[in-house]
Order: sequence, then C-alpha cells, then structure tokens
Amino acid sequence: MAGEDLQEKRLETVRAWTSFVEHTDQVAASVRPEILHSWTRSETAVPMSVTAAPLADESETRSVWDDSPLQTAVEQVEEELRRTAEDGDLVVAVTDAQTRILWTYGGRVMRRKAETVNFVAGGRWDDRSVGTNALDLANRQAAPSMVFSAEHYAPIVHNWVCWAAPLHDPVTGVKLGVIDLSTTWDRTHPIGLATARVLARLVEGAMPRSRQYAGLPEEIADPGLVLTLLGAAEAWLDGQRLLLTRRQTEVLALLALHPEGLSLEQLHALLYGDQAVTFSTLKAEVSHLRHALGGQLASRPYRLLMPVATDVEHVLALLRRGQVGPAVDAYGGDLLPGTNSPALIEMGEYVAVAVREALLADPQPDAVVRYSELAPYDAEVLEVCLAGLRPVNGRPHPASALIKGRLAVARG
Repeated sequence: MAGEDLQEKRLETVRAWTSFVEHTDQVAASVRPEILHSWTRSETAVPMSVTAAPLADESETRSVWDDSPLQTAVEQVEEELRRTAEDGDLVVAVTDAQTRILWTYGGRVMRRKAETVNFVAGGRWDDRSVGTNALDLANRQAAPSMVFSAEHYAPIVHNWVCWAAPLHDPVTGVKLGVIDLSTTWDRTHPIGLATARVLARLVEGAMPRSRQYAGLPEEIADPGLVLTLLGAAEAWLDGQRLLLTRRQTEVLALLALHPEGLSLEQLHALLYGDQAVTFSTLKAEVSHLRHALGGQLASRPYRLLMPVATDVEHVLALLRRGQVGPAVDAYGGDLLPGTNSPALIEMGEYVAVAVREALLADPQPDAVVRYSELAPYDAEVLEVCLAGLRPVNGRPHPASALIKGRLAVARG
C-alpha cells in the first residue's frame, strides 16, 4: 500500500475509533464486525487511560513456559523467529491459551516500544485486560487476524500494526495459544498476515508429537479424532485438520455423540428430521465422510472406529465434576450455530442450559464475565452474580464494576 493510502487508512481508523468512544451508536460502516465486537467488550473492562498490559506473576508464567510443548517448539525454530524479527524490525510473541505472553523477541526499535507497554513475557493481552488486539482476536476466533492502528482499542498501541495466528497441538488439535508479529503502523505490509501463518505452521511442526495434553480430562487425553463443535466447528484426525462440508461435520458430530452407532434410519431422523431428503443423499454424505476419515467409519450400524474427543463431552464432564470455571472456559458458544439437525439443536440447548444453570448455582465472577461475552443479554446470570459479591477488605469486590458494566449492556 502506497504511503498516502496507508496514511489515509490510518486516519480512517482514528476517525472510526473516535466516533465509537464518543458516540457508540454512530460507528462507521468501515469498522469490521470483529473489531466492533471487541471494542464493545473492551469498553466495559479497559479504561482509556491504560498505559500498559497487566503482568501475570513472573514465577507462574515461567512455570507454564518451562518444558512446555511451546517452549520445545520455539527453541527448535528460535533462529528463524529471531531473524524474522530483526529483518523486519518486528517484535515476535508467543502466548498461552489465555493470551498471556510466554516468550518474545524484538528488533532493536520494537523491543523498546514493546517493553513500555508490557508486551513482554507475563503480559496479559486478552481484550478484557488491554483492549482489542490481534493476539486476542486470533485466539478468540481460532483464525489469523490483523489489527491496524486505531483498530486497537487502547490508545497506547494506536501506532502499532499486529498480525497473529493461532497455535494448535499437532496431534490433538487443542488450541495452545497464538504467535504474533507487531511493528509500527507505517511498516504495514500485505505479507504480514501470511508471515504469521507461516511462522505458526513452523512452530506447530516443531512441537513434540506427544499424544497427551493436560487441558483434556484423563478419559479423553489420547484421542484419534478431536471435534470442536461449540461456537466454531473444527475436526482433527491424528493431528491433521479435516476439511469437511457443513453437512459432513453434522454427520460426524452425531456419530461422535452416539459412539454405540446409528442405523441409516436413525441417522437420517437425527440429521434431517422431517425434511424431504432421500436415504441415497445421506449414504453419499457418509461415503464422502468415510473417505475423509481414511475408512475408519463402519456400516450397519454407522460407527466411528477410532477414539473420539469432543468439546461437548469435555464441558459436560467438567460440569459433572462441579468445575464451573473450567467448563465456561471450554464452552465456546452454541453448538454448530445455524444447524437444522433436530438432534444437534436439542443437544446444543441442553449444553447451553447446563452451563447457564451451573453459573446460576455457582456464579463465579470470572466465569460469569467470560459467559457474558457469549450471552451478552443474559441479565439474570449477571444479576445473581452481582447480588452475591461481597466487599473485600472493606472495599467493593474487584469484579463489581465490570459486572455492573456488563449488566448495563445486557439491559440496554
């Protein structure tokens, strides 16, 4: 992008951001939906006067990083990461799944800029801590993201441009964090996002091929097939992501949720309900899915022939153990949003109600805040949480202001 065009783009983002912070109902149409949603989340949690990201405990951050798959991988490709940072005067960062920075390396200029805003190991860069940024978006959306200039919510990084891509465990497909590249806005280049993707694949390719992951319960810690169905749909088989159609994903979800197997008639009813769809159509879908699974799908009944882990079962297992906070962390939202499968709609409602009822019974503030991002208009959960907050050392509970802000949005 030519210098004049880049300058105009920056001015456009500044005007849009100013319009939002001064008149939230008059946002320019040019603002991307994911940026607007993040701005809305940020304004209830992040003061405009924020000067730096909050820092996590140093020893805790170090314990998470030491001997982790991410550390092993970064050490394997560190020379390439450092060269990229130095050649482009970038700062490169790797985070955990909570968008806490675990490792950074910066070029001479960007290293100093990064240190002034705590873009360093231990810095918390989720948007509830420091406002809209590419690390949070890539982590939240499980997709590469770019945030340019005043698309960042906090003014302290309006002079930055950031590109980030998610990092997954190469075997289980579990999200581990993100890798981010940041520099000043005037060094924006079209290849930035592609570079983040390439470095993410480089890091993932260097990870140890362990089949264990501490984030999953013991009973599903060694799966062959991993399905994410809540919020966003992804399928991973032996560490390789499967590219499936929406209907194939629905068939796979039903088979994963019915490990005992389903007859053709049962699968048809669960998938299509009373829709006028022939059995031949369903057989064709199953045939394509069997090919994608390398033949690991039996017939009569239809049944998956490999170990399976789903985030649905993971959330329900956590709720059964009374682990409400971790369950909300693992809950990504509605099950396959937009599906017209009656069985999947019913299961989605069951999981959503189970999470909500668990929060009403045990309204942990952090979990309630995370839940409010997925269900921003559920005022009752917020009200119950707020009513149960007690002063700490004679002062209002630290979460009370944030909960009140969320409640105002929910009621509005």
